[in-house]
Amino acid sequence: MNFLFLIVFFLFAALIGQLVYLQIINGNQFESEATSSNNQTETKNVQRGLIYDSSGKLLVANNTTRAITYTKPLSVTSSEMYTVATNLAKYITVDTDTLTTANKIAYYLANPTNTKNVNAHIKNAESLSVSKLTKLQNKYVKEHGLVKNFTTDQKEAAYIYNKMSGAYALSTVYIKTSDVTDTEMAEVGEHMSTLAGVKVGTSSSRSYPNGESVKSVIGTVTTEKQGLPSDKINTLLAQGYSRNDSVGSSYIESQYENVLKGTKQIINVITRNNKVVKEVTQYGGSDGDSIQLTINAEFQSQVQQIVQDAVSNAASSNPYIPGGYAVVMNPKNGAIYALAGVSRDVSTGEITENALGTINQTFVMGSVVKGAMVMGALTDGVITPTNNTLLEEPIKLAGTATKASWFNKTGSANMNLTASEALEVSSNTYMMKLAMLEGGFTYTSGAALNLPTSIFSKLRQNFKQYGLGVKTGIDIPGESSGYEGTADQSHIGNALDLSFGNYDAYTTIQLAQYASTIANGGYRLQPHILKSIRATNKDGSLGAVKYEFQPNVLNVVSGTKAQWNVVKTGLWLVVHGTNQYKTGGSMESITPQISAKTGTAQTYYNNIETETLSAISYAPATDPQVVVVVAFPNITDTSSKINTEVVKQIYEAYWKTVQSSDGYS
Repeated sequence: MNFLFLIVFFLFAALIGQLVYLQIINGNQFESEATSSNNQTETKNVQRGLIYDSSGKLLVANNTTRAITYTKPLSVTSSEMYTVATNLAKYITVDTDTLTTANKIAYYLANPTNTKNVNAHIKNAESLSVSKLTKLQNKYVKEHGLVKNFTTDQKEAAYIYNKMSGAYALSTVYIKTSDVTDTEMAEVGEHMSTLAGVKVGTSSSRSYPNGESVKSVIGTVTTEKQGLPSDKINTLLAQGYSRNDSVGSSYIESQYENVLKGTKQIINVITRNNKVVKEVTQYGGSDGDSIQLTINAEFQSQVQQIVQDAVSNAASSNPYIPGGYAVVMNPKNGAIYALAGVSRDVSTGEITENALGTINQTFVMGSVVKGAMVMGALTDGVITPTNNTLLEEPIKLAGTATKASWFNKTGSANMNLTASEALEVSSNTYMMKLAMLEGGFTYTSGAALNLPTSIFSKLRQNFKQYGLGVKTGIDIPGESSGYEGTADQSHIGNALDLSFGNYDAYTTIQLAQYASTIANGGYRLQPHILKSIRATNKDGSLGAVKYEFQPNVLNVVSGTKAQWNVVKTGLWLVVHGTNQYKTGGSMESITPQISAKTGTAQTYYNNIETETLSAISYAPATDPQVVVVVAFPNITDTSSKINTEVVKQIYEAYWKTVQSSDGYS
């Protein structure tokens, strides 16, 4: 019994000793550790959504590569990061082209020994503020060339250190994202225990498996090195992005960033004494949804080539041509099938792709606007479907030069024209007389023009109903609203120029919206390049439809059937009429048959007289399925038919590639 009592005594003694150790000797330490435990949230990026064309062809994919990453621990010191960076530089090579002197100095001073030696040469270093001391340290290191002769290894370590130090606590940055070798992967993996925060992972970048023909429309994604765009950084940080995240920086990639980016993986990080003790995946993340565009990639490439070839071939006889543009659109729902454009350097002749010029380049387009002018006069009651005959004649007003139609400069071709016939022969006189009637002035040869300045806003408001001179709403950032000439009494004569399209400037996408509004009978539809948002299947293929873009009617141009028939008959006659002055006869061979309006605007290049040749059209004329519009500025060859020839080629490609013409005549 005494032996058992002795054992019990020693057990109690040990228990009491342990209690003394826990509560008295080290009580404060353990209490601090217990209270210092904390939960933090770490996020990791997921795969970005893919982009497909209207036929399901993959346009933009993710190119996944091996990467070396660094997740910055809590409360890590500069010297600790210095050690990790120096060790990591032994196992990987990195590009140091962007390394600055400031980066080298920061790495140099992260070594406590170096900092101590530098401080020894700074008077009262221990009493200076951190900011002032840092400034003097940097000055000393720079003046004495202490980082001037860095070895390759030191430069690489300095680059790695600065990537690490720029990260937030528990955020992950990429140290190396390309050309990571098997040896580097093995070396880093083997020494992971001495490289706190360093991990072997993957990174992704955008690739274009079917060529880059639509890249200028799709836009770009920033690299990890570029990080967040400077003009959006505060907004994106507030949305949960990290500074070095890749993000859509332009056009479609930017417009649909919220769809493509996905939802980051969320990891609950449990720390104790500022050290990670456990990581629990709270949410596995969700890859970005894919988007399908209305653009047909093959057709887009064909139209782009047609426009490029046209500009290239025309350049020899039109030395000032700065490019050309074409838009193909569905007038029933606003879907864009192709946006094509090129820019040409007039001084060198170099031609480059510029599909976005269709939405941000403005030109005085000429007579293509006359359909809107006629319809405005009809709806305002200036003319009626049964009473719309006016005399075609040169306009002679007091104090101004004679203004006339292209075929009737001298008055030798004076004739009575209906509104439809005026469109057929592209009569400037008819449109000017409509403008004068809209402003309450009846033309008499030799009289002084008497119009209120409000005539400008009246005509422009009518044009804007069709999308001319106003943003179309296309779902690509950077659209221009066009350009308006001066509208005061000293420029009142320009109101007549405005009536036949020779004053204000418009974009090619505005012409497409305008032509679609006529084709569908008055519905101004938002042009769009998004067809649908789709889930991404596990194998990476296109998944179920999550959202499909529905036609968006921006406004309705009111008009009776009889009024619309006047305009549509005119556009039909432009191509198929019998008048010797019809302007679109070269397109008569197009099948299915089209309705159209050509445009010729008098413009200038460095005081040299030029022309913008444009055209709007839709087909089939009796049941419009597609709209084709083109614009070619600064043409000097007066015999050029570049606009109508390109229209013909685009229709041929459309019916072969996008939609069958079976059943249409």
